[in-house]
Parts: sequence; structure tokens; C-alpha cells
Amino acid sequence: MIEYIKGEIKQLTPTFAVLDKAGIGFYLQISLNTFTELQNLQECTLFVHEVIREDAYLLYGFYGSEEREAFRKLINVTGIGANTARMILSSLTVAELESCIISENIHTLKSIKGIGLKTAQRLIVELKDKVIRSGMSGGEVSPASVAGNQVRQEALAALQMLGFTPSQSSKAVNTVLKEFPTLPVEQLIKAALKIL
Repeated sequence: MIEYIKGEIKQLTPTFAVLDKAGIGFYLQISLNTFTELQNLQECTLFVHEVIREDAYLLYGFYGSEEREAFRKLINVTGIGANTARMILSSLTVAELESCIISENIHTLKSIKGIGLKTAQRLIVELKDKVIRSGMSGGEVSPASVAGNQVRQEALAALQMLGFTPSQSSKAVNTVLKEFPTLPVEQLIKAALKIL
């Protein structure tokens, strides 16, 4: 098993990266979140998940081990394959995904390409207990972070109802929460609107 690959970034696109390690080019499929982290880097370490099939040997690369653990939990859900899991992790961060599952936010999950109502419901049913127990990344989920994620989700829902796209809303809310992580939902929405 390959745990991680550290090497020079030879090629980078929103869907894959090629890392050169000792003259060997490793082609790793990546999420948009990993792509964002890798921009402007010349060298990096990617945590690896291998998929070995009869007709293919695929490598999935993740900037953080918590994203890889979330990916592994997702592909264990009935009906979720590696490409769908990568799409989910391209649309939501690990923290956002945890929040959606804990708060049973089917609307946000359904907004991801390839996720319908039944798949969103299955994600929540199969992962909610695991996420509450140990998070998507296998770490401890504190009650405070669950409450914080609830506030974040409410703010995102409100901004989207006001007509802002999910990505605009998410960027604005994340910017505010970096500076003021404990804001109540009303103040978070007001602060985000000032940025938008």
C-alpha cells in the first residue's frame, strides 16, 4: 500500500496532478479542494488511496489525511463510487460535509452533481452515527464544532435563499468565520452580506 507520495508537481489540473518522484511520474486523481491547496506549489505531499481493479490501477491523492479518510468513508456508502466521492469532496470541505450529515441537510447534498434524493438520504443514514462518534476524518467531533457547523449551514442556506450561489456564500461565510468563529447566525449573515 502507498501511504503518501512526496514529489515535484509536474502537471496540475482541477481533476488530476502528476507528481515526479525519483524519475517516476505518478498520476493522481484529486478533488477541487486539493487542487486549490496545490496551486502555486512546486513540491507537495499527497496522501494516497489506491483502487486496484481488473482493468485499472488508480491513485487518488489528497492534500490532507482527513480528506482521504472522508473519501474512504464515502466510498463505503452503498451506491457511492470513487468518482462520486471525489465530486462530493470537490463540492464541500470535510467540515462542510460533516455539518451536512449531522444536520441532515439533504438540500445541500442534493445540490452536488450526481447526488439525488435517495443517495443523499443514504449518505445521512449510513454516516450520521459514524460522523457524530468520530468525524469524517476519524477525529473527535466536539459539541461546539457541531453547533458551529449548524450556524454555518443556517447562514449558507439564508444567503442562498437571498440569491447568492453556494460558492459565493461559502467563501463569504468562511472569510467571516476565520476572523470571528463564534458569531451567532444573524451576525454571521450580516457580516457575510457586507463581503458579498
